[in-house]
Amino acid sequence: MTSAMSEASTKPDSKSAAGGDKDIVTRLADAGEEALQRLAELPGGQRALSAFNDLRTRVDDLGKKVRGIDALEARVAKLEKQVAELKRSRTSSTPRGSSSRKPAA
Repeated sequence: MTSAMSEASTKPDSKSAAGGDKDIVTRLADAGEEALQRLAELPGGQRALSAFNDLRTRVDDLGKKVRGIDALEARVAKLEKQVAELKRSRTSSTPRGSSSRKPAA
């Protein structure tokens, strides 16, 4: 079966070369457009299409925000390291025997 498929992909199709048959992508696109037109003609179809478009926009926005999370995580990790270094330098500069806190009364 794979040899037949590879032969079909290497040989030019006489129907598509003559323009009689559309390729599969064009056929699917045409079918999708027809389906959307039919859906828009149904009662409430226009509202459904606008809801789908809004959903697509929201998903795009969400994708952009999620891509920004990696940068924020890197910044937080860098800040955590800086805080840890500051704590180490602060504890090493104070003498161990003395306490900076006042004794409880």
